[in-house]
Amino acid sequence: MTAPDQADLASLRRHLHRHPETAFDVDATAELVAERLAAAGLDVTRGVGGSGVVATLRRGTSSRSIGLRADLDALPIQEANTFDHRSQAPGAFHGCGHDGHTTMLLGAALHLAADTGPDGSDIDGTVHFVFQPDEENGRGAQAMLDDGLLERFPMDAVYGMHNLPGLPVGRFATRPGPFTAYEERFEVEVHGRGGHASAPERTIDPLVAAAHVVIGLQSIVSRALAPQDHGVVSVTELVTDGAPNIIPTTVTIRGDVRGYEEHVSEAIRTRMGAIVEGTAAAHGATATLRYDRAFEPTVNTAAEVDVAARAVGGVAGAEIDTDHARMGFSEDFAQLLQHRPGCFVLIGNGTEGSHGATLHNPHYDFNDDALPFGVAYWTGLVRDVLGSR
Repeated sequence: MTAPDQADLASLRRHLHRHPETAFDVDATAELVAERLAAAGLDVTRGVGGSGVVATLRRGTSSRSIGLRADLDALPIQEANTFDHRSQAPGAFHGCGHDGHTTMLLGAALHLAADTGPDGSDIDGTVHFVFQPDEENGRGAQAMLDDGLLERFPMDAVYGMHNLPGLPVGRFATRPGPFTAYEERFEVEVHGRGGHASAPERTIDPLVAAAHVVIGLQSIVSRALAPQDHGVVSVTELVTDGAPNIIPTTVTIRGDVRGYEEHVSEAIRTRMGAIVEGTAAAHGATATLRYDRAFEPTVNTAAEVDVAARAVGGVAGAEIDTDHARMGFSEDFAQLLQHRPGCFVLIGNGTEGSHGATLHNPHYDFNDDALPFGVAYWTGLVRDVLGSR
Protein backbone atom coordinates (compact mmCIF):
# COMPACT_ATOMS: atom_id res chain seq x y z
CA MET A 1 0.00 0.00 0.00
CA THR A 2 1.26 3.47 -0.87
CA ALA A 3 1.94 5.75 2.08
CA PRO A 4 -0.33 8.83 2.33
CA ASP A 5 0.98 12.20 1.17
CA GLN A 6 0.28 15.60 2.73
CA ALA A 7 -2.99 16.05 0.82
CA ASP A 8 -4.23 12.63 1.95
CA LEU A 9 -3.37 13.36 5.56
CA ALA A 10 -5.03 16.79 5.49
CA SER A 11 -8.16 15.26 3.97
CA LEU A 12 -8.26 12.61 6.69
CA ARG A 13 -7.68 15.14 9.45
CA ARG A 14 -10.50 17.33 8.18
CA HIS A 15 -12.82 14.34 7.96
CA LEU A 16 -12.12 13.61 11.63
CA HIS A 17 -12.73 17.27 12.45
CA ARG A 18 -16.14 17.19 10.75
CA HIS A 19 -17.16 14.07 12.66
CA PRO A 20 -15.97 14.45 16.29
CA GLU A 21 -16.80 11.94 19.00
CA THR A 22 -16.31 12.41 22.73
CA ALA A 23 -15.11 10.44 25.76
CA PHE A 24 -15.33 6.66 25.21
CA ASP A 25 -17.97 7.06 22.47
CA VAL A 26 -15.41 7.12 19.66
CA ASP A 27 -16.51 4.00 17.78
CA ALA A 28 -16.64 5.51 14.28
CA THR A 29 -13.26 7.23 14.71
CA ALA A 30 -11.67 4.09 16.11
CA GLU A 31 -13.07 1.93 13.33
CA LEU A 32 -11.82 4.30 10.62
CA VAL A 33 -8.33 4.14 12.16
CA ALA A 34 -8.49 0.36 12.57
CA GLU A 35 -9.58 -0.21 8.97
CA ARG A 36 -6.77 1.94 7.55
CA LEU A 37 -4.17 0.19 9.70
CA ALA A 38 -5.45 -3.31 8.93
CA ALA A 39 -5.48 -2.54 5.21
CA ALA A 40 -1.78 -1.62 5.51
CA GLY A 41 -0.99 -5.06 6.94
CA LEU A 42 -0.63 -4.20 10.62
CA ASP A 43 -2.00 -6.46 13.34
CA VAL A 44 -4.96 -4.54 14.74
CA THR A 45 -6.70 -5.08 18.07
CA ARG A 46 -9.97 -3.25 18.60
CA GLY A 47 -11.84 -2.52 21.82
CA VAL A 48 -8.86 -2.13 24.14
CA GLY A 49 -10.09 -0.25 27.19
CA GLY A 50 -13.57 -0.15 25.70
CA SER A 51 -12.99 1.69 22.42
CA GLY A 52 -9.21 2.00 22.05
CA VAL A 53 -7.21 0.60 19.15
CA VAL A 54 -3.71 -0.89 19.18
CA ALA A 55 -1.94 -1.65 15.91
CA THR A 56 1.30 -3.60 15.90
CA LEU A 57 4.15 -3.54 13.39
CA ARG A 58 6.77 -6.27 13.79
CA ARG A 59 10.03 -6.46 11.85
CA GLY A 60 13.15 -8.57 12.29
CA THR A 61 13.91 -10.71 15.31
CA SER A 62 14.75 -8.27 18.08
CA SER A 63 12.71 -8.26 21.30
CA ARG A 64 12.94 -4.46 21.53
CA SER A 65 9.58 -2.67 21.52
CA ILE A 66 8.12 0.80 21.91
CA GLY A 67 4.66 2.31 22.20
CA LEU A 68 3.50 5.47 20.43
CA ARG A 69 0.22 6.97 21.63
CA ALA A 70 -2.37 9.38 20.21
CA ASP A 71 -5.80 10.41 21.53
CA LEU A 72 -9.09 9.93 19.67
CA ASP A 73 -11.67 12.00 21.56
CA ALA A 74 -13.06 15.49 21.01
CA LEU A 75 -14.48 18.04 23.45
CA PRO A 76 -18.13 18.70 24.41
CA ILE A 77 -17.92 22.25 23.00
CA GLN A 78 -19.90 23.96 20.25
CA GLU A 79 -17.47 25.04 17.51
CA ALA A 80 -17.53 28.70 16.46
CA ASN A 81 -15.57 28.31 13.21
CA THR A 82 -17.32 28.63 9.84
CA PHE A 83 -14.86 26.91 7.47
CA ASP A 84 -15.95 23.96 5.35
CA HIS A 85 -14.53 21.27 7.63
CA ARG A 86 -16.21 22.59 10.79
CA SER A 87 -17.87 20.09 13.11
CA GLN A 88 -21.11 18.53 11.92
CA ALA A 89 -21.91 17.19 15.40
CA PRO A 90 -23.79 19.68 17.59
CA GLY A 91 -22.03 20.24 20.90
CA ALA A 92 -18.91 18.28 19.94
CA PHE A 93 -15.69 19.69 18.50
CA HIS A 94 -12.02 18.80 18.10
CA GLY A 95 -10.98 21.85 20.08
CA CYS A 96 -7.80 20.28 21.42
CA GLY A 97 -6.34 18.93 18.18
CA HIS A 98 -6.79 15.23 18.78
CA ASP A 99 -7.90 14.96 15.15
CA GLY A 100 -4.38 16.06 14.23
CA HIS A 101 -2.73 13.76 16.77
CA THR A 102 -4.63 10.75 15.44
CA THR A 103 -3.79 11.68 11.84
CA MET A 104 -0.07 12.09 12.52
CA LEU A 105 0.27 8.75 14.28
CA LEU A 106 -1.87 6.98 11.67
CA GLY A 107 0.22 8.56 8.92
CA ALA A 108 3.44 7.41 10.58
CA ALA A 109 2.14 3.86 10.93
CA LEU A 110 1.16 3.77 7.25
CA HIS A 111 4.54 5.18 6.18
CA LEU A 112 6.45 2.65 8.25
CA ALA A 113 4.30 -0.20 6.97
CA ALA A 114 4.88 0.90 3.36
CA ASP A 115 8.59 1.65 3.71
CA THR A 116 9.56 -1.49 5.59
CA GLY A 117 8.44 -4.62 3.85
CA PRO A 118 7.57 -7.81 5.73
CA ASP A 119 11.00 -9.34 5.12
CA GLY A 120 13.07 -6.93 7.13
CA SER A 121 14.39 -3.47 6.20
CA ASP A 122 15.70 -0.84 8.54
CA ILE A 123 13.63 -1.78 11.61
CA ASP A 124 14.38 -4.63 13.98
CA GLY A 125 11.75 -4.79 16.71
CA THR A 126 8.10 -4.06 17.46
CA VAL A 127 6.07 -0.84 17.41
CA HIS A 128 2.67 -0.61 19.08
CA PHE A 129 0.57 2.30 17.81
CA VAL A 130 -1.87 3.14 20.62
CA PHE A 131 -5.04 5.13 19.86
CA GLN A 132 -6.65 6.04 23.17
CA PRO A 133 -10.21 7.16 23.97
CA ASP A 134 -11.30 9.64 26.65
CA GLU A 135 -8.13 11.60 27.21
CA GLU A 136 -10.07 14.75 28.07
CA ASN A 137 -11.67 13.23 31.17
CA GLY A 138 -8.49 11.45 32.22
CA ARG A 139 -10.02 7.97 32.14
CA GLY A 140 -8.92 6.46 28.83
CA ALA A 141 -5.32 5.57 29.60
CA GLN A 142 -6.27 3.82 32.83
CA ALA A 143 -9.04 1.93 31.05
CA MET A 144 -6.53 0.62 28.53
CA LEU A 145 -4.08 -0.26 31.31
CA ASP A 146 -6.83 -2.07 33.19
CA ASP A 147 -7.53 -4.02 30.00
CA GLY A 148 -3.93 -5.30 29.99
CA LEU A 149 -2.37 -2.82 27.58
CA LEU A 150 1.21 -3.31 28.77
CA GLU A 151 0.88 -7.05 29.32
CA ARG A 152 -0.77 -7.73 25.95
CA PHE A 153 1.46 -5.27 24.06
CA PRO A 154 4.85 -5.13 25.83
CA MET A 155 6.64 -1.79 25.50
CA ASP A 156 10.11 -0.88 26.70
CA ALA A 157 9.22 2.83 26.53
CA VAL A 158 6.26 5.00 25.53
CA TYR A 159 6.07 8.28 23.64
CA GLY A 160 3.31 10.84 23.22
CA MET A 161 2.77 14.17 21.45
CA HIS A 162 0.41 17.14 21.70
CA ASN A 163 0.11 20.28 19.61
CA LEU A 164 0.76 23.71 21.14
CA PRO A 165 -0.81 26.89 19.71
CA GLY A 166 1.57 29.82 19.90
CA LEU A 167 4.58 27.63 19.08
CA PRO A 168 5.58 28.01 15.41
CA VAL A 169 5.09 25.08 13.04
CA GLY A 170 8.28 23.00 12.88
CA ARG A 171 9.18 23.68 16.50
CA PHE A 172 9.03 21.02 19.20
CA ALA A 173 9.33 21.38 22.97
CA THR A 174 9.87 19.09 25.94
CA ARG A 175 11.92 18.74 29.11
CA PRO A 176 13.11 15.95 31.43
CA GLY A 177 11.24 15.53 34.70
CA PRO A 178 7.80 17.02 35.37
CA PHE A 179 6.45 18.62 32.19
CA THR A 180 2.68 18.93 32.59
CA ALA A 181 0.84 19.34 35.87
CA TYR A 182 -1.23 17.01 37.95
CA GLU A 183 -4.86 18.04 38.36
CA GLU A 184 -6.77 17.58 41.61
CA ARG A 185 -10.41 18.51 42.15
CA PHE A 186 -12.07 19.49 45.39
CA GLU A 187 -15.62 19.90 46.62
CA VAL A 188 -16.55 21.57 49.88
CA GLU A 189 -20.05 21.35 51.32
CA VAL A 190 -20.81 23.96 53.97
CA HIS A 191 -23.88 23.14 56.09
CA GLY A 192 -25.76 25.73 58.12
CA ARG A 193 -29.37 26.43 59.09
CA GLY A 194 -31.43 28.14 56.45
CA GLY A 195 -34.29 30.52 56.92
CA HIS A 196 -36.03 33.71 55.88
CA ALA A 197 -33.79 36.40 54.47
CA SER A 198 -35.49 38.94 56.74
CA ALA A 199 -34.32 37.16 59.90
CA PRO A 200 -30.68 36.18 59.44
CA GLU A 201 -30.15 36.14 63.22
CA ARG A 202 -32.31 33.01 63.38
CA THR A 203 -30.12 31.18 60.86
CA ILE A 204 -26.58 29.91 60.53
CA ASP A 205 -25.72 31.39 57.15
CA PRO A 206 -23.54 28.92 55.21
CA LEU A 207 -23.05 31.42 52.39
CA VAL A 208 -21.12 33.81 54.63
CA ALA A 209 -19.02 30.91 55.89
CA ALA A 210 -18.45 29.71 52.30
CA ALA A 211 -17.37 33.18 51.20
CA HIS A 212 -14.74 33.22 53.94
CA VAL A 213 -13.63 29.72 52.90
CA VAL A 214 -13.13 30.97 49.33
CA ILE A 215 -11.03 33.89 50.56
CA GLY A 216 -9.06 31.59 52.83
CA LEU A 217 -8.24 29.21 49.99
CA GLN A 218 -6.52 32.07 48.18
CA SER A 219 -3.92 32.20 50.96
CA ILE A 220 -2.71 28.63 50.43
CA VAL A 221 -0.25 29.27 47.60
CA SER A 222 1.11 32.48 49.09
CA ARG A 223 1.34 31.27 52.69
CA ALA A 224 1.60 27.45 52.72
CA LEU A 225 4.01 26.89 49.81
CA ALA A 226 7.66 27.86 49.55
CA PRO A 227 8.44 30.50 46.90
CA GLN A 228 10.25 27.93 44.72
CA ASP A 229 7.25 25.58 44.68
CA HIS A 230 4.52 25.85 42.07
CA GLY A 231 0.84 25.41 42.86
CA VAL A 232 -2.48 26.79 41.66
CA VAL A 233 -5.76 26.74 43.62
CA SER A 234 -8.80 27.91 41.66
CA VAL A 235 -12.38 28.09 42.94
CA THR A 236 -14.60 27.58 39.92
CA GLU A 237 -18.13 26.97 41.26
CA LEU A 238 -20.32 28.22 44.11
CA VAL A 239 -23.77 26.61 44.31
CA THR A 240 -26.48 27.12 46.95
CA ASP A 241 -29.97 25.86 47.70
CA GLY A 242 -31.11 29.38 48.53
CA ALA A 243 -33.11 32.01 46.66
CA PRO A 244 -33.41 35.83 46.77
CA ASN A 245 -35.52 35.66 49.91
CA ILE A 246 -34.14 32.40 51.35
CA ILE A 247 -30.90 32.00 53.27
CA PRO A 248 -29.56 28.62 52.12
CA THR A 249 -28.94 25.57 54.23
CA THR A 250 -26.11 24.17 52.09
CA VAL A 251 -23.45 25.78 49.91
CA THR A 252 -21.19 23.76 47.61
CA ILE A 253 -17.77 25.06 46.59
CA ARG A 254 -15.91 23.31 43.76
CA GLY A 255 -12.52 23.93 42.30
CA ASP A 256 -9.27 22.78 40.78
CA VAL A 257 -5.67 22.39 41.98
CA ARG A 258 -2.55 22.13 39.81
CA GLY A 259 1.07 21.38 40.61
CA TYR A 260 3.98 19.11 39.72
CA GLU A 261 5.33 17.54 42.90
CA GLU A 262 3.79 15.36 45.59
CA HIS A 263 4.88 17.47 48.55
CA VAL A 264 3.03 20.42 47.02
CA SER A 265 -0.11 18.32 46.65
CA GLU A 266 0.12 17.20 50.27
CA ALA A 267 0.69 20.75 51.54
CA ILE A 268 -2.32 22.11 49.63
CA ARG A 269 -4.60 19.27 50.69
CA THR A 270 -3.62 19.58 54.37
CA ARG A 271 -3.97 23.34 54.48
CA MET A 272 -7.28 23.25 52.62
CA GLY A 273 -8.69 20.81 55.16
CA ALA A 274 -7.69 23.07 58.05
CA ILE A 275 -9.16 26.19 56.40
CA VAL A 276 -12.44 24.48 55.58
CA GLU A 277 -12.95 22.99 59.04
CA GLY A 278 -11.81 26.03 61.00
CA THR A 279 -13.63 28.64 58.95
CA ALA A 280 -16.92 26.78 59.03
CA ALA A 281 -16.66 26.29 62.78
CA ALA A 282 -15.92 29.98 63.33
CA HIS A 283 -19.29 30.76 61.74
CA GLY A 284 -21.20 28.07 63.59
CA ALA A 285 -21.46 25.90 60.50
CA THR A 286 -20.01 22.51 59.57
CA ALA A 287 -18.24 21.48 56.40
CA THR A 288 -16.95 18.43 54.57
CA LEU A 289 -14.12 18.30 52.04
CA ARG A 290 -13.77 15.83 49.17
CA TYR A 291 -10.44 15.92 47.36
CA ASP A 292 -9.47 13.64 44.46
CA ARG A 293 -6.76 13.42 41.81
CA ALA A 294 -7.98 13.50 38.22
CA PHE A 295 -4.64 13.54 36.34
CA GLU A 296 -1.12 12.56 37.30
CA PRO A 297 1.82 14.85 36.42
CA THR A 298 3.55 14.00 33.15
CA VAL A 299 7.12 13.12 34.12
CA ASN A 300 9.57 12.54 31.25
CA THR A 301 12.67 10.39 31.68
CA ALA A 302 15.98 11.93 30.61
CA ALA A 303 17.11 9.13 28.29
CA GLU A 304 13.85 9.22 26.36
CA VAL A 305 14.00 13.02 26.08
CA ASP A 306 17.35 12.50 24.38
CA VAL A 307 15.74 9.98 22.01
CA ALA A 308 13.02 12.49 21.13
CA ALA A 309 15.59 15.24 20.55
CA ARG A 310 17.57 13.04 18.16
CA ALA A 311 14.40 12.22 16.25
CA VAL A 312 13.50 15.89 15.85
CA GLY A 313 17.08 16.58 14.78
CA GLY A 314 16.55 14.29 11.81
CA VAL A 315 13.45 16.16 10.60
CA ALA A 316 14.20 18.73 7.91
CA GLY A 317 13.37 22.25 9.07
CA ALA A 318 12.52 21.20 12.65
CA GLU A 319 13.96 22.43 15.94
CA ILE A 320 13.43 21.32 19.54
CA ASP A 321 13.70 23.04 22.90
CA THR A 322 14.58 20.40 25.52
CA ASP A 323 14.44 22.89 28.40
CA HIS A 324 10.96 24.27 27.79
CA ALA A 325 8.99 25.72 30.66
CA ARG A 326 6.65 23.37 32.49
CA MET A 327 3.05 23.47 31.26
CA GLY A 328 0.07 24.10 33.52
CA PHE A 329 -2.37 21.82 31.71
CA SER A 330 -2.76 18.12 32.47
CA GLU A 331 -2.40 15.13 30.16
CA ASP A 332 -3.70 11.56 30.46
CA PHE A 333 -0.52 10.19 28.83
CA ALA A 334 0.95 10.66 32.30
CA GLN A 335 -0.73 7.41 33.37
CA LEU A 336 1.44 5.45 30.95
CA LEU A 337 4.56 7.16 32.27
CA GLN A 338 3.68 5.84 35.72
CA HIS A 339 4.53 2.37 34.35
CA ARG A 340 7.16 2.87 31.63
CA PRO A 341 9.92 5.37 30.83
CA GLY A 342 9.07 7.75 28.02
CA CYS A 343 8.79 11.25 26.66
CA PHE A 344 5.91 13.60 25.91
CA VAL A 345 6.64 16.36 23.40
CA LEU A 346 4.77 19.41 22.15
CA ILE A 347 4.60 20.20 18.43
CA GLY A 348 4.02 23.74 17.17
CA ASN A 349 0.56 24.54 15.82
CA GLY A 350 1.33 28.05 14.61
CA THR A 351 0.78 31.55 15.90
CA GLU A 352 -1.93 33.11 13.73
CA GLY A 353 -5.70 32.89 13.52
CA SER A 354 -7.42 29.66 14.50
CA HIS A 355 -4.04 27.91 14.66
CA GLY A 356 -2.87 30.31 17.36
CA ALA A 357 -6.11 30.21 19.35
CA THR A 358 -5.71 28.51 22.69
CA LEU A 359 -6.64 24.88 23.18
CA HIS A 360 -10.31 24.40 24.15
CA ASN A 361 -11.22 27.71 22.48
CA PRO A 362 -14.27 27.43 20.14
CA HIS A 363 -12.27 29.16 17.37
CA TYR A 364 -9.29 26.75 17.55
CA ASP A 365 -8.27 24.50 14.63
CA PHE A 366 -5.37 22.08 14.18
CA ASN A 367 -2.83 23.28 11.61
CA ASP A 368 -2.48 20.85 8.69
CA ASP A 369 0.99 22.29 7.98
CA ALA A 370 2.16 20.54 11.17
CA LEU A 371 1.14 17.09 9.90
CA PRO A 372 4.33 16.26 7.94
CA PHE A 373 6.51 17.36 10.87
CA GLY A 374 4.61 15.06 13.22
CA VAL A 375 4.74 12.10 10.84
CA ALA A 376 8.45 12.62 10.21
CA TYR A 377 9.11 12.84 13.96
CA TRP A 378 7.29 9.58 14.67
CA THR A 379 8.93 7.66 11.85
CA GLY A 380 12.37 9.01 12.71
CA LEU A 381 11.93 8.07 16.35
CA VAL A 382 11.01 4.49 15.45
CA ARG A 383 14.02 4.15 13.15
CA ASP A 384 16.32 5.61 15.78
CA VAL A 385 15.13 3.30 18.56
CA LEU A 386 14.56 0.16 16.51
CA GLY A 387 17.12 0.60 13.75
CA SER A 388 18.74 -2.61 12.52
CA ARG A 389 21.98 -3.29 14.41
